[in-house]
Amino acid sequence: MKVAIIGGGGLVGSCAGFALQAGRIVREIALVDVNRELAEGQAIDLMHGSSLVADQVITGGGMEQIAGADVVVITAGLRRKPDESRLDLINRNVELFRKILADLRANDLRKDAFVFVVSNPVDVLTYLAVKELPQGPQRVFGLGTMLDTTRLRGILAQQLKVPPTQISAMTLGEHGDSMVAIWSAAQIAGLPLDKWPGVTPHVIQEVEKRTRGSGAEVIKKKTGAGFAVGVSIADVIHSIALDQRRILPVSTLQTGAYQIRDVCLSVPTVVGRAGIVGHTEIELWPKERMGLQNSAKVLRETIDKVLR
Repeated sequence: MKVAIIGGGGLVGSCAGFALQAGRIVREIALVDVNRELAEGQAIDLMHGSSLVADQVITGGGMEQIAGADVVVITAGLRRKPDESRLDLINRNVELFRKILADLRANDLRKDAFVFVVSNPVDVLTYLAVKELPQGPQRVFGLGTMLDTTRLRGILAQQLKVPPTQISAMTLGEHGDSMVAIWSAAQIAGLPLDKWPGVTPHVIQEVEKRTRGSGAEVIKKKTGAGFAVGVSIADVIHSIALDQRRILPVSTLQTGAYQIRDVCLSVPTVVGRAGIVGHTEIELWPKERMGLQNSAKVLRETIDKVLR
């Protein structure tokens, strides 16, 4: 499998490239950037370590690198300011994103390629990609709340002093201010969260608060997220490459799950070699269902405002 990363010279793109290299699953990694030399430099750096990791082809350059790619990951975009919501980015990023989509169409994007949107605001831009690319909603999707989900798990594990891999919890909805933490289904080592020692309403509230503010915190302290988003990207791509059909909270076009239609947001989604295989509508608490529907309303209003 060949994966091309647009914005591969930047923090998110290069971290995704490294995560894919360390994953040892994809065969070819192509870093694409408007700063061609930066993409080439990142590719050279990765190649220098390849003998210790995996037998992969790693290249860098311009948009010609997408030729033959099975998956095109779009990470390019303007950065969010510390006091700016992801949705505030939309007017600044739509013009750039539309140019990237035009470049994809002009540079031999395979008709059966997957287009994986990471640029923010990811749900709105994923919707735009679904509407403007010929791949269709089964092959166009966004990172969605995958990053929020792994942040939630990491923060909860740190708070309770348990192994992060033993946490089963997720966030759904918008990757942004209206995201919904799904506490009703959360578990630790297969046990209900509310039965675990040390779990209190205050702990849950604090973990959710830290999760919601974690993006702004990382931006403030180190200018932007890289490592966690990189491994989140790789996790989704590995599910495609290995046809794992895992249930992941990626952003996809909704056609009725939880009575939501015609927006892209995250619900439990089956991801495999065919792309978006389907959605799984798990039972939610009433307040979680209402929060998810509110997320859809927020995104629909934004789409109507900026993508007319």
